[in-house]
Amino acid sequence: MLKTTDLFDLTHTLADGYLRGFEYPYLALKGISAMISALGKTLSDDYAEISPEIWVHKSAKIAPTAHLGSPCIIGAGTEIRHCAFIRGSALIGENCVVGNSTELKNVILFDNVQVPHYNYVGDSILGYKAHMGAGSVTSNVKSDKSEVVVKCGGGTVRTGMKKVGAMLGDFAEAGCNCVLNPGSVIGRNTVIYPLSCVRGEVPQDSIYKSGGVIVKKV
Repeated sequence: MLKTTDLFDLTHTLADGYLRGFEYPYLALKGISAMISALGKTLSDDYAEISPEIWVHKSAKIAPTAHLGSPCIIGAGTEIRHCAFIRGSALIGENCVVGNSTELKNVILFDNVQVPHYNYVGDSILGYKAHMGAGSVTSNVKSDKSEVVVKCGGGTVRTGMKKVGAMLGDFAEAGCNCVLNPGSVIGRNTVIYPLSCVRGEVPQDSIYKSGGVIVKKV
């Protein structure tokens, strides 16, 4: 389930060709900035380069109080709301919502992703129609600053990186005020209960309940 094609339908992102080069999605994190810089130069005239290496589709809505750092691509129909803080290295797909006081850094958001209220998403990839409830965040650095590992199948996978947030599969739903700890992988169609503190792998088509109980959807 850790594989890129297990988590994501790659037809729903401009990064499809890039991501296909990585068996595991966390390996793509290091090159997001360079990928966006190169991709931006190939975009159609429907995108305007409003500042150096900041490309915004002409149908996107950007609040005047939002901060856009480079490199950044914002897709068609996407809404960037009041006081959103996009630090840079952010590829945001079509029809997304980046809400009030939400912060993004080194991320790929597939089409129709919603991070609408007080979210932090760093060093992470969110799949098609993934949604994070109000106050939910990705934690991308361990408290001891050591290498992030992904816990899965009773073992661990070393990432070789100190900054890895979360991978949310297509249609994944993180409830309000969740913390997705470094290296969390949330499978497709999986729901995380509000107030949960998640680490490791949560299988697709599951419900992550209070106390870390995982059950299959019925």
